[in-house]
Amino acid sequence: MNQVKLITGNANPELAKAVAGHLGIPLANVTVGRFSDGEIQVVLNESVRDDDVFIIQPLCSPSNDYIMELLLLADALKRASAGRITAVIPYFAYGRQDRKVNPRDPISARLLADIISVAGVNHIVVVDLHAKQVEGFFDLPVDHLEARPVLADYFLRLGFDEEDTVIVSPDIGGVARARNFAKVFNAPIAIIDKRRPKPNVAEVVNIIGEVEGKKAIIIDDIIDTAGTIVNAAKAIKERGATEVYATCTHPVFSGPAVERLSKAVKEGVLKEVVVTDTIPLGDKAFEGAKVLSISGMLAEAIRRIHFGESVSKMFNF
Repeated sequence: MNQVKLITGNANPELAKAVAGHLGIPLANVTVGRFSDGEIQVVLNESVRDDDVFIIQPLCSPSNDYIMELLLLADALKRASAGRITAVIPYFAYGRQDRKVNPRDPISARLLADIISVAGVNHIVVVDLHAKQVEGFFDLPVDHLEARPVLADYFLRLGFDEEDTVIVSPDIGGVARARNFAKVFNAPIAIIDKRRPKPNVAEVVNIIGEVEGKKAIIIDDIIDTAGTIVNAAKAIKERGATEVYATCTHPVFSGPAVERLSKAVKEGVLKEVVVTDTIPLGDKAFEGAKVLSISGMLAEAIRRIHFGESVSKMFNF
């Protein structure tokens, strides 16, 4: 293979530019536009023959458009004889549809994995999948990165330590994530016991663990409508926590999320909402939202992949 080339669609070009800046290379000259009828047009304006090409494209809203951009970019690269095509997907759409909940449901995450493979992608890089078993849906090498070092470093710089910190999982399914995050601070964890009467609606039933007199960090992979996070923060505050922070990797922020989070910050329920730039906030930014960049982590992963070095060693801490 020849040189590294970075390509981006329209999902998060600012993140791709930041990654390129860390690596000291420009983004490749590619046009991703629309025909007059709305169909996606992809044009490679430079040679990629035998190059090691990385497509940086989170599959955020409007996810179906950005999925098609990724597929067409991969197909164009394959037909242009790229040496290796790596899809860097900071946010993997349909990741929560990883199993059949009802008898006749699709397994949408598996279908998307198959489509990406058929398009010509040779290698996948993802960040904090909702369910790790989604890795197994790909018949390709997958590097699963964690935003934990980026998020944890921010709180360490704020002075969080084992004496006054508790890490809170917003549900039973996130316990492993909370435990791994708590190891950085040598802090205890607490768990929100909740019920979900219908999709995107959560009710806090109980808090397992001690939060009184502590600074609480609620950690999740995704904040979607923010109902779970805000209800959890209120319950933790009522139990005597001095401050409550919410943090996640992927700020989906759909529906009433921004309104709920902004109100919680203004009312003092949440001190701050700390997220990464896997998904651009755009007009969903609000006072009290802190965005941390994963561009340096992605750049280092790309460098290691290109030179055949271990990626897992980035997370041995």
